[in-house]
Amino acid sequence: MGKVLGVSARRRLRVIAHVMIAVVVLPVAFVLVGGGTASAHPYDRLREHWVAAPGGVGQIKVRIWLANNGSNKAVYLLDGLRATDDVSGWEHETNAAWLSDHGVNVVEPVGGQSSFYADWYAPNNFTNQPYTYKWESFLTQNLPDFLANTYGISRNQNAVVGLSMGGNAALTLAAYHRDQFTFAGAMSGYLNLSAPGMREAIRVAMLDAGRFNSDAMWGPPWDPAWLRHDPFVLAPNLRGLPMWISAGSGIPGPHDNPQSAIDVFNTGTGMGLEALALAQNRAFEVRLATLGIPAHFDFPAVGTHKWGYWQDQLWAMLPMMKGSIGA
Repeated sequence: MGKVLGVSARRRLRVIAHVMIAVVVLPVAFVLVGGGTASAHPYDRLREHWVAAPGGVGQIKVRIWLANNGSNKAVYLLDGLRATDDVSGWEHETNAAWLSDHGVNVVEPVGGQSSFYADWYAPNNFTNQPYTYKWESFLTQNLPDFLANTYGISRNQNAVVGLSMGGNAALTLAAYHRDQFTFAGAMSGYLNLSAPGMREAIRVAMLDAGRFNSDAMWGPPWDPAWLRHDPFVLAPNLRGLPMWISAGSGIPGPHDNPQSAIDVFNTGTGMGLEALALAQNRAFEVRLATLGIPAHFDFPAVGTHKWGYWQDQLWAMLPMMKGSIGA
């Protein structure tokens, strides 16, 4: 995966940009989550590491914002389908680092495009990938061991939150690792992979996002691995887990302001993706209700498949998250 590089001019500019954004965004965030006093700028508490990982990948980059009060509880933030290898989309597109000003360690694994944060069967043969994705093993073994040994972050009673692809993964990881995660947040996730056409849709989406082969991930559509990673099927395993689940209506809102033809195209795509996510989330809501499993569902009247809306949801869930993990 490479070696740790020195701070580049681009990185310095990014830090400066985040400082400027903080002046405007941070007071608003405090209002949204009920007030509070900021400590030092979160980037003073930023740590970057390459953490040993299984599957032949060697190491995975992880960026961590340490809590301002020395808390040993953390939130793992999972990226979307088009995750990049420089920093997480949560850092590219949101002010998620400022959660660390509220007593929560913010942990952002980097990379994993089209991975669904799962342990795959084999390397992606469409790109001659030289290693096999083993994200579930990394997130539940290697990473918590590293965080505990390096920073004293608890191996238990943490939160896992993700959007889109990461939303599926957050619920799946929490379902199988209840000792590690006591809160899960899923935003715009596709939570019923067994619905007609969904496995084919995921195949097409993964091909579009990096030419990844879903057969290398969970095998053909009839393989049991698809059921193992379907939140709809896993719902009974989520009983007693505090969950925040959200999706927008697909109608453009305050974070949609297309200025060009490509913006209009992307907004249209985001509308369709979010409308599908909403249908899936509504089905999941009914599924939990039939099982008598409570969860917090938030379905705003507007919102497309876009980072601004996920940032809003992240701050809205913070009080519930903190209460659930004891931060």
